Amino acid sequence: MNFKTRSAIKALNNGGVISIPTDTIQGLSCLPRFESAMQRLVDIKQRSEAKGLILLASDLIYIARYVADESMLIQLAKQTDKPTTYLVKASHQAPKLLLGGHNTIAIRLTKHPLIANLCTQTKSALVSSSANISGSREAKTLLDLRIYFKDELDYIIAPNNALNSPSSIINLHTGEKLR
Repeated sequence: MNFKTRSAIKALNNGGVISIPTDTIQGLSCLPRFESAMQRLVDIKQRSEAKGLILLASDLIYIARYVADESMLIQLAKQTDKPTTYLVKASHQAPKLLLGGHNTIAIRLTKHPLIANLCTQTKSALVSSSANISGSREAKTLLDLRIYFKDELDYIIAPNNALNSPSSIINLHTGEKLR
């Protein structure tokens, strides 16, 4: 494991907020067990708490406790390899900041090597949101991250050149495409 990954894991395990490249765009992340980190992430982005956040995971074991209906986990596992975020009914264990006042939770399973490593090493899903100030374009460079967030992040793994666009969002219960 390289220095950058070890440093990101340390920051996450200490309740920090980091920026990392994901399977879609550069993101801000923290661990869902730290409510203060999720609140910091929302505050740093100047994001409404009513919007909720996404859980990224490399394996169903990291999200099972947050999903109310276990049959939804099976459906999630069968979905396409294209990065897609699915809304599913949340369990009572799901932190309120993840839900944004809704009864659903946004989940994206990914095989992205960095995300998989971070999930494995922290034994957790990652809270995720785009690396930007709400209403602004996503950060695509280290300079963008420094301009947006100055020294408010605990660690940064710089964006890579493979950045794409945000994932689609689909309600898994209704099939409705929200983005």
